[in-house]
Amino acid sequence: MKTIQDILTGGTAYLESRGVEGARHSMQSLLVHVLGKNKTWLYLHYDDPLSEEQLAPLRELLRERGKGVPLQHLLGSTEFYRREFRTDARALIPRPETEELVEMALSMARRKESMRVLDMGCGSGIIGITLALELAKYHPDVVMVDISEAALSLTLENATALSARVKTYRSDLFAAWNPAEDNAVVPPTGFNLVLANLPYVPDGEEVATEVTHDPATALYGGPDGLDVVRRFLADARPHLAEGCLVMLEVGHDQGHATADLMADLGYTDTRVLTDMSGKPRFPMGYAPAPQPETTSEDE
Repeated sequence: MKTIQDILTGGTAYLESRGVEGARHSMQSLLVHVLGKNKTWLYLHYDDPLSEEQLAPLRELLRERGKGVPLQHLLGSTEFYRREFRTDARALIPRPETEELVEMALSMARRKESMRVLDMGCGSGIIGITLALELAKYHPDVVMVDISEAALSLTLENATALSARVKTYRSDLFAAWNPAEDNAVVPPTGFNLVLANLPYVPDGEEVATEVTHDPATALYGGPDGLDVVRRFLADARPHLAEGCLVMLEVGHDQGHATADLMADLGYTDTRVLTDMSGKPRFPMGYAPAPQPETTSEDE
């Protein structure tokens, strides 16, 4: 009968032979998941034998991981900002860089009672839900928007599981604010903090095998990857309160171009913040004061 150490070593070698990055971490995570234990327990029981009943579900998960199915999909959840979020093929898998974006936003946001927060392109809901929980004492009005009904269903599952108070809307960017139907529910406006992790991969660009399991609508953003970002930045302006902090996550080589777009559109104090690897990934800026309307006497 094989021991945990045997299974860990053999499974790691199997995943490595199929080009899976972080093969040992994946194998440890699958073992912990199947056994219902934690990694500390695993380290202390390397010599314990595993029965065929225990190995059967592990083998299936191992095959799927070897095919490039993301670990988060196989486990059904991932940790983000110290909380467990459900993850599956309905939305983009949370990336470590997104956690950095949220950390920066929380450190820079001007907090006030009943502040309005927008998570545009919310996917699984990690950004908006985290902000709702971290800013809870200010009773924020958190609005979460995605074009995908499936992604919004995942957002609601996560919000319910974590007891986060949020509002969700299905919309192609700000289309819901200009509804075609009478009596449509229009989202609130006048936001004080806006975060967006929108599609930014250039059309046709090759991505890692695991990324192909994410929805294409959450990945690709036109010839240079910034088509959706351009629309978002232009359409957002009427919905922002003066001084609203707007932050985005974009590709490692798109930060300065996006900051330039923001400056051209009138955002103030535009700049690019770097991720932990030093890549300029987080363009940001502030909404200016609204322009006064001109009258015939002014002309």
